[in-house]
Amino acid sequence: MRWFLSFLILGFWGAVRALSSSGNRLLVVLEEASEKDLYSTFWGDLKARGYNIFFESPKNEKLSLFQHGARAYDHLLILPPKSKGLGPALTPKLILDFLNKEGNVLLALSGRSSTPSALSSLLLELDIHLSTDRSSVVVDHFNYDILSASERHDVLLLQRPGALRPDTKSFFSGDGILAIPRAAPQALGSASPLLTPILRAPETAYSYNPKESGSVEDPFATGTQLALISAMQARNSARFTVLGSVESLEDEWFDATVQRPNDGEQTTTVNRKFAEQLTAWAFKETGVLKVGKIEHYLSDKDGAIVGDLNPKIYRIKNNVTFNIELSEYALDRFVPFEVPDGDAVQLEFTMLSPFHRLPLLLSRRTENSTIYSTTFTLPDQHGIFSFRVNYERPFLTNVVEKHEVTVRHFAHNEFPRSWEISAGWVWIAGLWSVIGGFLAFVIVWLYSEPSSAAEAKIKKVQ
Repeated sequence: MRWFLSFLILGFWGAVRALSSSGNRLLVVLEEASEKDLYSTFWGDLKARGYNIFFESPKNEKLSLFQHGARAYDHLLILPPKSKGLGPALTPKLILDFLNKEGNVLLALSGRSSTPSALSSLLLELDIHLSTDRSSVVVDHFNYDILSASERHDVLLLQRPGALRPDTKSFFSGDGILAIPRAAPQALGSASPLLTPILRAPETAYSYNPKESGSVEDPFATGTQLALISAMQARNSARFTVLGSVESLEDEWFDATVQRPNDGEQTTTVNRKFAEQLTAWAFKETGVLKVGKIEHYLSDKDGAIVGDLNPKIYRIKNNVTFNIELSEYALDRFVPFEVPDGDAVQLEFTMLSPFHRLPLLLSRRTENSTIYSTTFTLPDQHGIFSFRVNYERPFLTNVVEKHEVTVRHFAHNEFPRSWEISAGWVWIAGLWSVIGGFLAFVIVWLYSEPSSAAEAKIKKVQ
């Protein structure tokens, strides 16, 4: 009976667990409880994926992101408040501490209401800049919905984003039109390598305050300088995502009918599918890499093992093989990680600077992982070296591995003998010719008998 109850409990736990690799506790900060019904489909999709959602008001004095020094939640979703701040429980420092403890944050903004100064300060810490005019929205007179924004042009219709480069993976691509209504403009700083735009504005877009009349003389940013959705992945792989338009998550824009200018056909938006992709990445359902076994060993030229696994010491000019096992979390399980075309996982064999920088090639696949490998010859330099793998790519968690080994000189009995070195045969022959000539001279001198006339002359002198 006990085993049957245990089986039911485990089955129930497996059925309700979240798809996220980092947990299912999601805190939603919503100031107005009445606005909760605007996103009912969005909440239903999150619950169907196993998330345990906690709705809290920023005014709640008992609200806390931490409990006993640990995270009280795994993910944080902040909807734009109407007040000037988020209260003492959601200060910029506490949110950054939440990131430092590997919590994930999805911040939604809106052009309908001004962004609180606390959130602006938080974004400045991440090198994300908002317009000083807090009533600005992104408008575009060429890519807007003529059905809902025929005059304001603040509902942008855009294609779903693809890969940033051919050698990077995209978790948001697909067919269909996105509706981005009344997006708050944001610009990314160029100093941080951790920032990545997910969706940029078209070249014809610009920031505009609808309360002002007349033409725009000095806009905050224009064209692709404007980011509608951006992401920051910290060095500990915690994710901070900024969604410029919270209205795009409303039921109204899930499967809404829209029409572009000069387009005679109406189409249906794919906001619901894109919201699933965006939250899947933001909450670590996708793009999560895991390192399995790491092996290095002495090998022959073909890579076959000839020594122990992971030794602490090698000898100069040894042949060494290095293997690393990588897996990628895809929604509910780990699958083999495939490096995009044009990209490569690299191994550095380094002391103070790299002596070798080699691409790790696909060796073999298992059911849920891929093994990448390379074989190389150690340099003619003794010291403390490291095998280093530093793979950091947009939208993928960081892979940073470092394993130290010692490289020694040849021992006295490991140096090759002189006769094994063909280039030394000339010198060996010269040495033995000198020795042979000297011995021949000594033998000739010792066994040479003087003539009788020479002996007589010697005696006469004496």
